[in-house]
Amino acid sequence: MEDRGKQGGSLRKLRKLRVGVVVSDKPDKSVVVAVERKVAHALYGKRVARTKKYYAHDEKNQYHVGDVVRIIETRPLSKLKRWRVVEAIERAR
Repeated sequence: MEDRGKQGGSLRKLRKLRVGVVVSDKPDKSVVVAVERKVAHALYGKRVARTKKYYAHDEKNQYHVGDVVRIIETRPLSKLKRWRVVEAIERAR
């Protein structure tokens, strides 16, 4: 296995990315992002939607409900926040 210590290289490329919709912008400097994924039902095989909410850091309070955003995994910022908003893919009308 490759060593990724101080000389081995950056761990930044291993961070997860997600795309989702902002469902709440009420917390200060934070947004709640709903990420939907499709999974096959265990018995019937039909694809069903599963949704998970992530709390993401929004330093300038620039994202609002309905915006489609890209979030990236980061160090723990609070009890629930482990993600940071990278960019807006689509703005709400």
